Amino acid sequence: MPIEVYSFFSGVGFLDLGFENAGFDIVFVDEYDDRFLQSYQYARRNSGHIPKYGYSNTDVKEYLSDEVWKKTFPEYESHNGMIKGFIGGPPCPDFSTAGKNEGERGKNGHLTTVYVSLIIKRKPDFFVLENVKGLYKTKKHREYYEKIKKRLYKAGYTLFDSIENAIEYGTPQFRDRLILIGFSRQKFGKRLHYEIGKKRKYNINVINSLPWPSVDQFIENGSLNMPKGIIQELTVQYWFEKNRVDDHPNGKDVFVAKNKKRFLSIPEGQSNGKSFKRLHRWRYSPTAAYGNNEVHLHPYKPRRISVAEALAIQSLPEQFSLPNNLPLSAKFKMVGNGVPYLLALGVAQELMEWICEHQKEKDE
Repeated sequence: MPIEVYSFFSGVGFLDLGFENAGFDIVFVDEYDDRFLQSYQYARRNSGHIPKYGYSNTDVKEYLSDEVWKKTFPEYESHNGMIKGFIGGPPCPDFSTAGKNEGERGKNGHLTTVYVSLIIKRKPDFFVLENVKGLYKTKKHREYYEKIKKRLYKAGYTLFDSIENAIEYGTPQFRDRLILIGFSRQKFGKRLHYEIGKKRKYNINVINSLPWPSVDQFIENGSLNMPKGIIQELTVQYWFEKNRVDDHPNGKDVFVAKNKKRFLSIPEGQSNGKSFKRLHRWRYSPTAAYGNNEVHLHPYKPRRISVAEALAIQSLPEQFSLPNNLPLSAKFKMVGNGVPYLLALGVAQELMEWICEHQKEKDE
């Protein structure tokens, strides 16, 4: 049975792509930034999939209006046995220690409240809310997080949450994300057991115990043998080769260095500074957040990484690309804002398996 998914705050669709490839039917896509929305459609241009209710750049707050909702989704109330879910990652810099950290009252922070209000009002059978770990881990934001969970529980949802690291799913990047999943008790019953993380491929403690290289001298186009005892799939070099980044449509999308000397002086793997972090080819990347002066340098070339290389670090499939007619800064923002693809896929796969198993038991 098809499971309909309504996507909000969609960005360029990394989360959606994971859900699509796990078997969900994305029936609606809403992204307020028109450039992001156009890039979403461009990236899917060869997929053949067109959302049932199309694409929209409407402010999500508008869907709290009954008139707008019924006009946009005339068949929503007629379930006909169909399972319907919402997925979304409201903009999160206001909950991030690397961002403005202004919380629920910030310019973007309040959009999490809007998403929660939309869930409560429209009552999907399940929902996924994705955000930065700061919403859960930071004391000043945790109170707000517990408040929205209380609202969702009172609205009839059983909740499960976890901090998931993309590297455990095979992404060559250390990136924690908060995943909150809710199931309607009316639809699925009151006694539910669900475990986020069943699709993890690696264990973070094992990853941290491996002999990853730290810093090596930067040698332009120099060779460096892969050390023994590491996981090759989690390295930057593995993904650069896997995605054939030099031949990728976004392979030439890179900022031109004005001062090449600066790019020659930073050792390979030196990534503990606030900016100008040089990746190590035989290690995973730090969080790919390309903003607030965050700059990642190529391991063995005197330049920043390209958009194609950034997409590889986000574990996107090789065929995923962004339009050529966008500013470079916009492309990097799109890539950095997205949920790492393999993390999205893992979360979606375990959710699909759980729903199918639940429905099978119900039918028996």
